[in-house]
Amino acid sequence: MNRIFKAIIRRIKSLFLSSTAKRHGLVGQPELWKIKRDFQINYLQAVGLKPHHYLVDIGCGTLRGGIPLIAYLEPKHYYGIEFRDFVLEEGRKELKENNLENKAPVLLVSKDLNTLDMDNKFDYLWAFSVMIHMKDEIADACLSMVSKHLKSGGSYYANVNIGEWAEGNWEGFPVVCRSLQFYQTMAAKYNLLVEDVDDLKSLGHDTGIEKQDSQRMLRFYKS
Repeated sequence: MNRIFKAIIRRIKSLFLSSTAKRHGLVGQPELWKIKRDFQINYLQAVGLKPHHYLVDIGCGTLRGGIPLIAYLEPKHYYGIEFRDFVLEEGRKELKENNLENKAPVLLVSKDLNTLDMDNKFDYLWAFSVMIHMKDEIADACLSMVSKHLKSGGSYYANVNIGEWAEGNWEGFPVVCRSLQFYQTMAAKYNLLVEDVDDLKSLGHDTGIEKQDSQRMLRFYKS
């Protein structure tokens, strides 16, 4: 009964959402889309992202976080990778509605990161609220791809759940919780080191939802 009640409440709330919020509801809680967008550009600029850098946005989705990054970076310097083609199509609409098609971002659908070759090296790779939904074998493929495409001196940032608590699922994707050692061991396979930066709240991500704000930001870099 409680689940039914919550579903009814969500349905009622959805009737009052803007079209933008509904679109970004494909990649997370629609009422939080602006907080999530602002955090991504603010954080990446804080860690050194400049307009001339090349960036890969893994799991770019509807370009919830991608729009300000595309606007900030030089043309063709933003690469977005998405697993679901219908979600990326909404991202293309978002791009057009924000008059940013002239920035010519490279938007790719990839269902297998093992086979992805972008024929480029990148200063930054970024996966916001993505690795928390990756099964072990996909996380492994992701780090392999990162190692192949990361410039020397570059960084890959990803937020993760560290610790032990009941896992779940979201929109058909798992919600995983792992140890820091898991990521260190997997990263070492691909000559990557891992730095536990801080919890998201301390970095400016304040949604009031403890499970989200307590996630850890990890930085992966070449050893």
